[in-house]
Amino acid sequence: MNSQQMTVLFVVIAGLVDLAIRIAAIIVIPRNRKPSAAMAWLLAIFLIPYAGVAFFLLLGSSRLPRKRRDRQTEINALISNAVTGIDLVTDRPDWPSWFRSVVTLNTSLGAVPMVGGNTAHLIGDYNKSIAAMAADIDTATSFVHVEFYIVSFDATTTAFFAAMEAAVRRGVTVRVLLDHIASIRVVEHDATIAELDRIGVTWRFMLPVQPFKGKYQRPDLRNHRKLVVVDGRVGYMGSQNLIDRSYRAPKNLKRGLQWQELMTRVIGPAVSGINVVFLSDWYSETDELLDLERVAADQVPRDTSADALDCQVVPSGPGFKGENNLRLFLALLYSAQERIIITSPYFVPDEAMLYAITSSRQRGLDVQLFVSELGDQAAVFHAQRSYYGALLKAGVRIWLYPAPFILHAKHFSIDDDVAVIGSSNMDIRSFSLNLEACLMVRGASFVAEMRDIEAGYRAVSRELSLAEFEALPLRSTVLDGIARLTSGLQ
Repeated sequence: MNSQQMTVLFVVIAGLVDLAIRIAAIIVIPRNRKPSAAMAWLLAIFLIPYAGVAFFLLLGSSRLPRKRRDRQTEINALISNAVTGIDLVTDRPDWPSWFRSVVTLNTSLGAVPMVGGNTAHLIGDYNKSIAAMAADIDTATSFVHVEFYIVSFDATTTAFFAAMEAAVRRGVTVRVLLDHIASIRVVEHDATIAELDRIGVTWRFMLPVQPFKGKYQRPDLRNHRKLVVVDGRVGYMGSQNLIDRSYRAPKNLKRGLQWQELMTRVIGPAVSGINVVFLSDWYSETDELLDLERVAADQVPRDTSADALDCQVVPSGPGFKGENNLRLFLALLYSAQERIIITSPYFVPDEAMLYAITSSRQRGLDVQLFVSELGDQAAVFHAQRSYYGALLKAGVRIWLYPAPFILHAKHFSIDDDVAVIGSSNMDIRSFSLNLEACLMVRGASFVAEMRDIEAGYRAVSRELSLAEFEALPLRSTVLDGIARLTSGLQ
């Protein structure tokens, strides 16, 4: 066979392979995948077939390994069996019908029930929240559970690490979970691991990407939760990682960026649900069921005052069959009767959420969105901005939190008595790829605190107008559109 025939044969084979890839993609990719995600993957494969296939094989599955999914199912069954016959909510008849259905939805998805008799307060000061967590760890007598997406031993977190060390010296069991990929990327990673070992806590990586140790899943499936539990009686949830406010990244230091967060401190039966999230993650990573460190909700003292709160922990992530956090958010959006106020640093809604938000405005509700004026992640920032036009045209008010701060808080309130706070952004990554945890709270006093936080944001932010948005240069809108397309690659 001469060189010309070889060339023709190569071209024919390459063409057939290319055609086979395209046909296979059309058959395989749309199965059990959202249309927007399927179209994004198909576009990538049709434009860059070989690279597109390689990326799809690496990142195309958002499912955790079967063993981890089975563990989550097992944990859910254990929770359901443990709470059978226990009803810790006293004013259930006073709930509006829509709220009862949301509670049922959350319970069926995440297994953790709604419980009453809680107190919860918000902490919006970055250093004060770390100090408060450290102070509660100083009171621990039995166990401390710490779980953060990012853990770093630095000048900001020294007191927290000192509190853990002191607890260990008192004979308290201290367990720490930190996300593998997120934490090894921080500047002080080696010092952090050395300090965890030195002070004697028991720690594990979450979702480790260690294929030579038999630990592997899609590398960008991450555990994004942030929580602390002390003795099963005090718990923390929210958006803040255990790290300096600048994250110590050179690019952040160069730009002078500072993260603005919001955490909530919870006392009461709801802490049992926060603890369950930790216990399930510990079991998934270590094969250890910590039965002795599981404090049942009916064993925790209750607040019997008129301001006591009903709370429900809602875990979510690819270990569950449904997108628990997205379903919760959609249910509340359609249930709101007066106002909706959303704070999310990474706001990239899917079609269902965009319709729910704009429909709420068209129903006459006051709908507001707080986001950062600056973005720390270019692709997400541009994808997010691509939705501003539709929101502004619907009448949604968009507030831009000023530089050099990144408004990283994640919370959501409707009307005057229901709010959600936790680790979940309102984007495709948090809905489908990250393990998240949210706390739904019903109680006017808690929502009033959140309204004060929102008023503080509003006082320093500026409102984005439709005229300002439409005046963006063509290059910006082109980047926004491209980023919006690629955001569907999940």
